Amino acid sequence: MRIALLITCFNDTLHPATGRAVVTLLERLGCTVEFPMEQTCCGQMHFNTGYQRECVPLVRRFTEVFAGYDAVVTPSGSCAGMVREYHGRVAEVSGDARLASAVQALPEVYELSEFLVDVLQVTDVGAYFPHRVTYHPTCHSLRMLGVGDKPLTLLRAVRGIDLVELPAAEQCCGFGGTFAVKNSDISVAMCADKVRHVLGTGAEVLSAGDNSCLMHIGGTLSRLRTGVRTVHLAEILASTEEKPATDGPQPSPLPRRTTEGVRSR
Repeated sequence: MRIALLITCFNDTLHPATGRAVVTLLERLGCTVEFPMEQTCCGQMHFNTGYQRECVPLVRRFTEVFAGYDAVVTPSGSCAGMVREYHGRVAEVSGDARLASAVQALPEVYELSEFLVDVLQVTDVGAYFPHRVTYHPTCHSLRMLGVGDKPLTLLRAVRGIDLVELPAAEQCCGFGGTFAVKNSDISVAMCADKVRHVLGTGAEVLSAGDNSCLMHIGGTLSRLRTGVRTVHLAEILASTEEKPATDGPQPSPLPRRTTEGVRSR
């Protein structure tokens, strides 16, 4: 199966280890993975902020870059949702019938856990991660894609893991892209709620399927010196007894704090 990796601009810029983990994982499962170097932004930030016409060149480029593959896989429910749900809308706004046809002809775009469970039909990917982990289901994967418990099914099969339930897991973390900038006070309050729940689990690691949400929550976890680190789902699933989930040495754990001071405004 010939698969294209949609890395997303966020991961390509800030979390390249996640993209490498996806390639490692899929190749371990027998897939042929290619990384089209011409890929750019999916247009989500523009679209969600109201600049739909400015998305047109990005959607057109997407159709050119990802045509001809068997599937497109991305470690982001957010960007997968944008492509699947809104690229067709952007094509309509453009008034370009050829672009609309090109969008329709594209291979299916899958969020990573969907592809593993629904397409490859695997839940045990041979991973090993001996840590206490809790999982945050990101809004787009949960509400737009309907990924459901697929990430948790994959994590439960990881050897050595101590997977603990996150209270109020379905509540948004408050990131929402430009929402966190335009509505910063609300965003901070929502993140405070999420962090309080994370700390209540006693987890060493918070995982999710979107690094954007992990960056948002992880910033608060770091500033509070909680010692909880964030690791993308792909990096946990790519980890084995021979290969750790993240590149390079990990910093020494910081002193754990209580949930005091983690309150909503």
